[in-house]
Amino acid sequence: MRSLSVGCILNQAHFLNARLADGTVADLAIVDGRFSAIAPAANAASPPPGAVDLAGQLVLPAFVEGHIHLDTSFYGDTWRPHIPCTNGFDVRERVAFQMRNLEQAAPMAERAKNQIELCVGHGSLAMRSHVMVDAAVGLKHVETILGVRERYRDLIDIQLVAFPQSGILSSPGTAELLDEALKLGCDLVGGLDPASFDRDVKAHLDVVFGLAEKRGAGIDIHLHDRGALGLFEIEEIVARASASGMQGEVAVSHAYALGDISAEALARAGESIAAAGVAIMTNAPGDHAFPPVAALRKAGVTVFAGSDNIRDSWWPYGDGDMLNRANMIGYRSGFYEDWELEAAYDVVSHAGARALGLEGYGIRVGAKADFVALRAEHVPEAVVAVPKDRAVYRGGRAIARNGEMIG
Repeated sequence: MRSLSVGCILNQAHFLNARLADGTVADLAIVDGRFSAIAPAANAASPPPGAVDLAGQLVLPAFVEGHIHLDTSFYGDTWRPHIPCTNGFDVRERVAFQMRNLEQAAPMAERAKNQIELCVGHGSLAMRSHVMVDAAVGLKHVETILGVRERYRDLIDIQLVAFPQSGILSSPGTAELLDEALKLGCDLVGGLDPASFDRDVKAHLDVVFGLAEKRGAGIDIHLHDRGALGLFEIEEIVARASASGMQGEVAVSHAYALGDISAEALARAGESIAAAGVAIMTNAPGDHAFPPVAALRKAGVTVFAGSDNIRDSWWPYGDGDMLNRANMIGYRSGFYEDWELEAAYDVVSHAGARALGLEGYGIRVGAKADFVALRAEHVPEAVVAVPKDRAVYRGGRAIARNGEMIG
């Protein structure tokens, strides 16, 4: 998997009286877009020229949007009423609804731009987007989103997953298209419900892991299957990740099965998932069981988060605010104590950075100066209050305030 990087954005900057996550107040110095010094607040009579006084605002590393779909959102487009499935949740039916809606949608580049600016405005400066690849759309979605990524490269780091939305075996020619998508610039290869959608777990995973090995790409597989079937698929993915030496480069998105199995089965699964270095993504969906965040983290699993769908054919919700997503995950997980609220925040920040393999993440000397300043005393209050009064900085340069892009 290619690591994310950004060039020099700002030569030198100073921020005074920043409240850090540990409660201390510090002055921050930035050179060439990275933190060069972090020291206790000096309250100097003559601050450096151009220094920004944060006046005790909480400074957090920019959020990580770990799972989104830039090509299929209708955010900023005409409102599309949600169409319910005819007999409970059905991936194939939802894909059919999506294809019908996309035929009438605004240009993809415009919709993707709207979604990126929404996320950046709230403080996400790293993102992983799944982009549809199948026999019907070919590589059109990938080519468009690659262009949008290039346009926004100075504002946000974006990893792209070549996503077989219509399956791999079920959609002849998709395996070859996934290979071409990786050659064009996608960073990861995706998958979709190997058992229930393609009905051949081994053949599906042969393609996914084969392409990953061939192209040196990471893997991020959508897995909606529940119960024993979903758990079996997770076990197969974990075994493949270990056998192929891809620890730390494989993720399973959604993994609903982990939310509806026994505590004993979950404990066994958590141990094997952690040992294989497979990350689990959840958006804490409202109508599905979802992976138990606390139990998996206790087992050593990297659990990260994403908005997933924002106002698209799957559901009408989504605001692109990962701090609000932390609030949602904490609420649905029954997190009340400060350490639990801090865990909810970690899922949308440091854990996301580990899952995406981000270089230079955090508030520390040598790290990229990509951060959010907001009005809260500490992380638990930020997760509960979700302050909208915030500023977003890329390499030490302000790029958004109060949810709106600057310039």
